[in-house]
Amino acid sequence: MKTKLTITVLMILCVLTIGCSEDDDAVIEIPIDLVNEEFLDEQQEVMETFGAIAQSIKDGDMDKLISFHAYSPKFTEFKNGAPRNGDVANEEHERTVFGSVTEVIKFDAKDLQIAVYGDVANLTFHSDFELKFGQDLVVVNDQITLLFVNTDDGWKMVHEHHSPLN
Repeated sequence: MKTKLTITVLMILCVLTIGCSEDDDAVIEIPIDLVNEEFLDEQQEVMETFGAIAQSIKDGDMDKLISFHAYSPKFTEFKNGAPRNGDVANEEHERTVFGSVTEVIKFDAKDLQIAVYGDVANLTFHSDFELKFGQDLVVVNDQITLLFVNTDDGWKMVHEHHSPLN
């Protein structure tokens, strides 16, 4: 009888030991729906980054404007139906054009939408810009897409697309 009791106790201990393995402490990951999840905190971060980009243009701070770009061989830009350009051409264009702005009369982003997909965000809007270059007033009404990636240094642009708004 003692042998049966001992064997039974040992079997129970084995079952309990096996049942209490390391996997019980494992975190169960719930898959994130990248397409439908809103990512509200990240949307706010991207909006704040976009506001800082606009402010850098208004302030004429080209180094600050450039700091919002993640320049690398992967960076691309489409502008006004011209062939794609890369990081060097984009930085030169940003410094030349926005560095020549003498006054920002209007800098409105209409129909603005931010779609976040985890660490990637797509910001789209219709520009309603009025910029002065000396005495010349330039009105910019474009469809603009800015693609951002969340980096260790915050949200950075990796792609820009500008085309005329009809």
